[in-house]
Amino acid sequence: MRKIAVFAGAAAVAVGAAALASLPSSAQDNAKLEQLKAQGFARVAIANEPPYTAVAADGKVSGAAPDVAREIFKRLGVPEIVASISEYGAMIPGLQAGRHDVVTAGLFMKPERCAAVVYSEPVLCDAEALLVKKGNPKGFKSYADVAKDESATVGAPGGGTEEKLALDAGVPRDRVIVVPDGQSGLKMVQDGRIDAYSLPVLSINDLMKKANDSNLEVIAPVEGAPVYCDGAAFKKGDEALRDAFNVELAKMKESGEFAKIIEPYGFSAAAAMSTTMEKLCAPAQ
Repeated sequence: MRKIAVFAGAAAVAVGAAALASLPSSAQDNAKLEQLKAQGFARVAIANEPPYTAVAADGKVSGAAPDVAREIFKRLGVPEIVASISEYGAMIPGLQAGRHDVVTAGLFMKPERCAAVVYSEPVLCDAEALLVKKGNPKGFKSYADVAKDESATVGAPGGGTEEKLALDAGVPRDRVIVVPDGQSGLKMVQDGRIDAYSLPVLSINDLMKKANDSNLEVIAPVEGAPVYCDGAAFKKGDEALRDAFNVELAKMKESGEFAKIIEPYGFSAAAAMSTTMEKLCAPAQ
């Protein structure tokens, strides 16, 4: 079509664009789904953050978000997913650059992210938590409490929701410590290198369960922090693939298969079904 446009000129481009715009999105860019079917897999970006996502020693990818995506892509005729671990701050740039086909990683919907990618309907919902030493010696209940204590530090994933919430609450940049993964964050709290480590409630609880350390405590939910939901994130231009994903997701929610996948990980299917992408992506009033 590009070659035709070069020779036919701007008028033909305009006519072609108008005709394309009149088609349903599924007819416009079905090519992406056909590409994934042909190659036999979808490239997904994940974080190694159980129970959202997890990578076993043998490389097998699990977790609530990849498990949902794997089942949906199977239903769409794409038999496998191939995952790569990414920091949250690098996921959307990687998607935009074509290094991933979709992000399935607990990447919570926020208006600024919704402006950069196209999300599916909600998949996983959670609140925020703080991991601290037993007894909560600094008395943290919120990110604002961390900001008020001029000596306090909080760890968070780079580019993640928790990092932004801490900064927005007034914690100075030099006291918000970027932590590469959950095990590192837990160890930093244990060693006293940070005063708190922040992740969603289920992620912190998973770390606590594995650590089995009675000298640690979880503060949850963080006061003043919203409850968030994620969805599968797709590159702008891949709306038809997102729409096809949503069709299968809706079927799974209605049949109960969705609940069977995510609830063993501790997530609530009812929470994900109680809101919509449109509401979660709407700018704050």
